Amino acid sequence: MMKEAEHQLIYLLCVLLLVSFMGCAHRGTVATASRSPDSGQAGHNSSNTSSSSSNQIQSNQVTGEEGSSETDFDVFFDEGESQEGDLDVFSDIKTEEAAVGVADPFEGWNRAMFLFNDKLYFWLLKPVSRGYKAVMPTPVRRGVRNFFHNITAPVRMVSALLQGKGRAASAELTGFLINSTVGVLGFGDPAKRWPELSPSEEDLGQTLATYGIGDGFYVVWPILGPSTLRDSVGMVGDWFLDPTFYVEPLEAYLAVWTVENVNETSFRIGDYESFKEAAIDPYIALRHAYIQNRKKKVEE
Repeated sequence: MMKEAEHQLIYLLCVLLLVSFMGCAHRGTVATASRSPDSGQAGHNSSNTSSSSSNQIQSNQVTGEEGSSETDFDVFFDEGESQEGDLDVFSDIKTEEAAVGVADPFEGWNRAMFLFNDKLYFWLLKPVSRGYKAVMPTPVRRGVRNFFHNITAPVRMVSALLQGKGRAASAELTGFLINSTVGVLGFGDPAKRWPELSPSEEDLGQTLATYGIGDGFYVVWPILGPSTLRDSVGMVGDWFLDPTFYVEPLEAYLAVWTVENVNETSFRIGDYESFKEAAIDPYIALRHAYIQNRKKKVEE
């Protein structure tokens, strides 16, 4: 079963690369501005909201409940259990919009997938996560979060090495060893006592960017959420570096993946709702927030 899943992932990677070679990956910034709903009046109306939403999301990364760093997709559903004052950031952030320059040629598909993910969150993921949060004490949920973050250290370590960030890779390895031993298989996080052992999060999408590979086009995947062509290819590589990917049989892997995502969402119930309410067009705001956040991570 796992071999079939691996074959499917490899097939997805090949399809993505094929599409990129067909010329869909790069649409000029000028062409994007001329056809994108972000341009003109619509872009002007949404720029303030998307910029403040992006900064709010990035703020949540730093000031979440546990103070721990989070993955790319985490920033779009960060609850932080819950600091209501953080919501004021939406009105306090300066109206400065970064140059996006990423084409969205499949907007019809992307909007459909955005709607699908939106309904999936409200109809399934949020109710399940609320129930899970009600029955699981915060220390237990925090331990589960620490475990999954610790076990994915190979993704961050290899990505740092490929970017020539030897010190960051060494910090990831040291933190992994400390948390896996003193922290009892990673359920504890004693390494957080040393800030130097918590470098910026790295992944293969960022690694590809450091080699000069552009974003390509914007895409929204069902369940997985917003991405770009480059980040989608990097995400496939991240899966193969994630030890949980090799859990067998397939049913067990899906169970592990579900627990990880439900547990993570239980810390962030509420922020997606606030983000959506503050946006004129939630789809455009999320697109801006994702691309700006990824750009910031690449530059770090």
